[in-house]
Amino acid sequence: MKKIILLGLSLLVGMVTYAQDLPTNPEPGKCYVRCTTPDVYVNETVQVMTKPAYKRLKTIPAQYETQTERVMVKAPGKKMRVIPEKWGTETITYVKKQGASTLSVVPASFSSDSETIEIKPAYAQWELGAPAPDCASGNPNDCRYWCYKGYPAEFTTVSVTRLANDASFNRNPISEKMGSYTKRVVIEPARIVEDEIPAEYANITKTVMVKDAEVVEETVPAEYRTVTKEVLQSKGGLTTWKEVECALVEYQALPINWNLGSATLTPQAKNLIDTRLMPVLAQNPGVKLEIASHTDSRGTNTSNQDLSERRAQAVVRYLESKGINSSLLVANGYGETKLKNRCSDGVSCTEREHRANRRTEFRLINN
Repeated sequence: MKKIILLGLSLLVGMVTYAQDLPTNPEPGKCYVRCTTPDVYVNETVQVMTKPAYKRLKTIPAQYETQTERVMVKAPGKKMRVIPEKWGTETITYVKKQGASTLSVVPASFSSDSETIEIKPAYAQWELGAPAPDCASGNPNDCRYWCYKGYPAEFTTVSVTRLANDASFNRNPISEKMGSYTKRVVIEPARIVEDEIPAEYANITKTVMVKDAEVVEETVPAEYRTVTKEVLQSKGGLTTWKEVECALVEYQALPINWNLGSATLTPQAKNLIDTRLMPVLAQNPGVKLEIASHTDSRGTNTSNQDLSERRAQAVVRYLESKGINSSLLVANGYGETKLKNRCSDGVSCTEREHRANRRTEFRLINN
């Protein structure tokens, strides 16, 4: 009985772990893909300034006229007479030695103490027990059990020193000392007696500005263009499982007739995408779609790889222009690496056989 219980618990844990990556309650014979809810964007119209407003300037030259003016040709002057100063004495009192103070220091005092510190917190962990001696399974892990074991915290006591009284000091004042000195001072300052000398004048002719040059401004208005841009309305990212047609998880043909060496979608190709792919995406919202493009073996491996990638990208870009979220689209080019028949390099084949390899396909894939 003990063996049966342990085996059942082991199977249950394994099933729960695996079921986290699969859809719940799946039905036999049906297909499911894991998808992520997409970001939702809305179109917003904005005005973009394509040419700023600017000023167009026109200059008007300055205007002048001739004037006669009386000007000073020799400035007025002065004759100076100096009267010397008169002196006397004055006694000045000053601080000969400034007052100060003396300081005495009282050092800090301490006391002993202790402090308990947690050096390791309490914890718990899963521990695997020994296998049952009578385990019937060939795998010993089927008969082992897990215990969630707890361990207490660990502490240590540390000796510490506490500050009882911090250091301080006492201040004792020292009186200042005064002194005096005698200095000579000006009783009456020197002065200057001025005798005026009149200015001399003459008449001159000059050209003066009546009106300065000026600029006339004309404002040319800015030019704008209306642009439509996508704005994130709601953020996606939630993972869900969705039931899809089983045929859609395998590669399906998208029979685009590409022009030779071209990755440009023709109107017929766009119509094919509208009628074949857009309904699949509409019926399976949030599911990721792979666009796979292939070439035949004619041409170099490098050129065929590049051409197939450009063709797959052309389909993806067209779907994005139709409003499909880019995070749900995957473009893969396989070049000539996945031929459907024998027509590899050096093998003579008909045009019909080569056409079978020149193909574009699609399928639903997991996010």
